[in-house]
Amino acid sequence: MKDVKVLSFELWFLAFGSAFLAFMVFGCDKSLQTTDHPGSSFVDDLVPGAVRIIREGLADDNPQIRAKAIEVVATTQRTKLMPKVQRLLKDDFVPVRFAAALAVGDMEYHLTESSIKQLLKDPDENVRIAASYAMNKISPPGSSELFGKAISGSDQTVRANATVILGKSGDKSALKLLYWSLRDKDSNDKVRFNAAEAIAMLGDERIYPKLWTMLISAYADDRAMGIKAMGALGTEHAKNALITMLDDNILEVRLAAAEQLGALKDTTGEPEVLDVFTKSLTAGLDKKDIEHVNMLTALAIGQIGTDRLTKFLPELLKNESKLVRIAAAKAVFQCQTAK
Repeated sequence: MKDVKVLSFELWFLAFGSAFLAFMVFGCDKSLQTTDHPGSSFVDDLVPGAVRIIREGLADDNPQIRAKAIEVVATTQRTKLMPKVQRLLKDDFVPVRFAAALAVGDMEYHLTESSIKQLLKDPDENVRIAASYAMNKISPPGSSELFGKAISGSDQTVRANATVILGKSGDKSALKLLYWSLRDKDSNDKVRFNAAEAIAMLGDERIYPKLWTMLISAYADDRAMGIKAMGALGTEHAKNALITMLDDNILEVRLAAAEQLGALKDTTGEPEVLDVFTKSLTAGLDKKDIEHVNMLTALAIGQIGTDRLTKFLPELLKNESKLVRIAAAKAVFQCQTAK
């Protein structure tokens, strides 16, 4: 029987990993298993509720929720919500301004140019490099000098953020800086992991052996980060490596692998996600760990998008956790786009 121990749960804003990144299951409900094929309009019917959840998230009192809602807007290209994101460029909290500036760059949202120029003078260096990324996207060409300084500085959070942004930039000339950051003895684990993922995002297949060592780490957190980076690399070898992670003994690692495979248009991980609803995989977990599994499950559904999985989205959209509802809203948008 597979071990269902969970990973440590860290909602980490300044490195945007999300990324990212961190996301998450309620027990089996027989009432949710009666419809195998919801129909083509099923996801469309969920969109208004998903939009409402993200609107509420952007206005939430908790900066953690605001930052995560911003990320969803950018990731799912919800242009109509960008005016609300634009207002958050002046938020009191650094992670929120940082996320908003990245969203402007990701969306190439030109209407914010004057606001972004103001953020180039922000007192926080993390916000300044995010603003520089945005400016380079909406008004190229721009200077990369700021990133070189940030990635070699003493502040590990700034360095980690700089590596993420260089990966998002699409500029392969950044590979030299990223490999330096990966190998520098002064880089902490967060910086090195982000650098590896950024290199993968830029499509450099030389990073594959490093990512493989992450997948075979004894630490589940390392494996989860390696999975995310393999998904970013997206080669056939990377996909095959992800498939092997569906047999991991940690539930959240399996869900992360299923999500990344889904992003690569491979539904092999669907049974792992279904197991969350049909088996008692969360039995004995505390509330925080169940929330984490719910978030990861919602994200995997969004990427895989099969009828057998999307039928569970309504309950996730009504989950008591705001973070789970935001993850489910993201999944709705992704499923709608993929139709």
